[in-house]
Amino acid sequence: MPILGGVFKALVSAVRFWWVASAGNRLRPWRSEYLRWRVETFTGKPAKTLRLRDFIELAFSERRQMGRFLLWSGELNEQASEKKT
Repeated sequence: MPILGGVFKALVSAVRFWWVASAGNRLRPWRSEYLRWRVETFTGKPAKTLRLRDFIELAFSERRQMGRFLLWSGELNEQASEKKT
């Protein structure tokens, strides 16, 4: 069961990150200026040329690294929540 708990935490982290990072463009996150900037710094591809297809290709090709990032950001969020209480 701990493995499923880890998957659930990763999923919650992914949704939380997407919700915050795509503010103003939640139904079209590839139009988010923040996410465009992040993809541009990661890939070197100019942000103005990014399309939905580019986001999907990046998510698929870098899924392991993104998974590690989401787990890490979830851990940071948990630590921040613990400090508030």
